[in-house]
Amino acid sequence: MSADNKPVPRVLVVLPESAPTKELVAFLEHQGFEVMWVREGQIGYEIIDSEAPDALIADLRDSRIDGLRLLQVARQRNSEICAILVGGPAEIELGVEAMRMGAYDFQVQPLNLAKVRVVLDRGISHQRLVGEVSNLQRRLDERYRMGGIARRSSRWQRIYSQIEQVARSKASVLITGETGTGKGEVAKAIHQQSRRRENPFVEINCGALPEGIVESELFGHEKGAFTGAATARKGRFDLADQGTLFLDEVGDLPLATQVKLLRGIQSGEFERVGGSQTRKVDVRIIAATNRNLEEMVEQGTYRADLFYRLKVVAIEVPPLRECREDIPMLVDVFTHQFSRENGVQLTGVAPEALDVLMAYEWPGNVRELKNCIEGMVVMGPRQGSLKVGDIPPHIRKKAPEVSGLLFRPGMSLEELERVAIEETLKVVNHDRRQAARLLGIGLSTLYRKEKQYGLRPAD
Repeated sequence: MSADNKPVPRVLVVLPESAPTKELVAFLEHQGFEVMWVREGQIGYEIIDSEAPDALIADLRDSRIDGLRLLQVARQRNSEICAILVGGPAEIELGVEAMRMGAYDFQVQPLNLAKVRVVLDRGISHQRLVGEVSNLQRRLDERYRMGGIARRSSRWQRIYSQIEQVARSKASVLITGETGTGKGEVAKAIHQQSRRRENPFVEINCGALPEGIVESELFGHEKGAFTGAATARKGRFDLADQGTLFLDEVGDLPLATQVKLLRGIQSGEFERVGGSQTRKVDVRIIAATNRNLEEMVEQGTYRADLFYRLKVVAIEVPPLRECREDIPMLVDVFTHQFSRENGVQLTGVAPEALDVLMAYEWPGNVRELKNCIEGMVVMGPRQGSLKVGDIPPHIRKKAPEVSGLLFRPGMSLEELERVAIEETLKVVNHDRRQAARLLGIGLSTLYRKEKQYGLRPAD
């Protein structure tokens, strides 16, 4: 383990013996990598199988090495391995083919060692992010049976804890947040973690229905209750009996319906439209809204008694712009999801493109991000990675330019570095691993720079 408790990255170098190769190996070791250097492809296969390296640097020219075959073997063992193939100008076509096969980069010799370091940092960070996504998804699916999207920000970790606590009870829950933040996913997670998980989860969007039929949708109607009611029909309360009823956009309910809803929540009793028989059900209520119900209560457009009955437990879902550290994980999940659905072989999103996505405000939140990535996958390349040019123009235009961050002529390189670190930390809500990845430096280097520039208290 390194000083910051992260595993030391392990790099397999399969290059012929030469002074430049020795220089590369010495450089990587000095940079903190564990280097395994072999001169033949056959030995490389054995190390890939037994040692599972994080990265591979292999030669495309030497027949004893066969870099393309090494790449195939390495990706069979670890599909996200950071593979860098090297060669001369004559091997550029082979290098392009290698990247089509999943190599992270191709570099022409003589190697630029600093560039090799940057590529390794980015590639290994991406590999670990993919692994983290997979592990988090598995753990969350097991813990919450969510089937949704894993988040790692501190705000969402608190929400997961709230889900676990409130799921044990029958208390009504009011979920608030902007459109597209994932309020429906939270509601499903509560149901799936509760004792009612084997019973129905019934959803109704109160804002999507005309005022005249909301009551019928909630409570059902009897035959002949109104024009077109040729048969009796169950409402959502009936359908959700013994389960959970999710009232989405509950702030859009008309006042007349609010009265009947309050009775249904308090006693579980109601009558169908056009009927006189009182029916009784056992339903757990979860509601969601993007409106300020407290203000509506003050203005007299929402019943105070219904508001307080819904808000036994309150969960606030934050907008994506306040959880930017979740964006790389979400982008990765969506890219792989839509790649599978559309039959393309994308390895992910290029770092420069991710920088643009990280900088955008996402007024439509996760829903907008998901739609954006789907469009990029559908309209983008069939393989390789998504680039800045694949991002919709309106997002590229609105994302702020990094070069405009508090820069003024005459700033020293030290001042510029301090501003770059400070602003990057702000963008990612002080997620240092993500900041280090965006800056192209190691986590330990970031800690050192923070201390140097007084951006964090000294340990």
